[in-house]
Amino acid sequence: MSPSSWIETAAERSDLIRDALALARELHTGDWRETGAGEIPFIDHPLAVAERLAEERFAEQVVAAGLLHDVLEYTHFPLSKLRNRFGVDVAAIVFALTEDMEIGNYEERKDDLRQLVAEAGPDAWMVFAADKVSNVEVLRRAYTLEGEDVDEDLPVELNRKILVWEDDLEMLFDEAAADTPLVDRFASEMVGLWGQRAEQLRMA
Repeated sequence: MSPSSWIETAAERSDLIRDALALARELHTGDWRETGAGEIPFIDHPLAVAERLAEERFAEQVVAAGLLHDVLEYTHFPLSKLRNRFGVDVAAIVFALTEDMEIGNYEERKDDLRQLVAEAGPDAWMVFAADKVSNVEVLRRAYTLEGEDVDEDLPVELNRKILVWEDDLEMLFDEAAADTPLVDRFASEMVGLWGQRAEQLRMA
């Protein structure tokens, strides 16, 4: 299928996914994400996450959670409304994927999130894995353009991001079944990023 066709097809077949897609677009309109090589529309990220989940034929609740996984963290949409509109299952996954911004230290905040995800179960693991695949893919494209200079624009320096992602991957390897496609894809993207950095630093 062509890019975005998995989520588009899923939205045509599911009222839940269609409603989640509409809300994600509404809440993230006008927001931007820094990639390390310029900004992209924020909505591109949840669309990419949901696209991977739809492609792997996950249940509609999981795909909807992928579309909405950033709304509690980055918008003012409350958990109670999310639960009432999309159900307990979607709300629970989104809650598990939401960082506690009152934890000021980056690594401690990510440790707390990782524990929430690990305890939330397989559906949350898969949304988390799809989220990481999308994030690493975007950073790899930025690294291709900027090399180590991506640090100049990233909100968190590259070395710290990579260490956190390594811990995320270790958790998914511990929790998920062997040969889980999204976890394997996350691992593959990380290997690719390590290779890019090694080549860049060798040539420096």
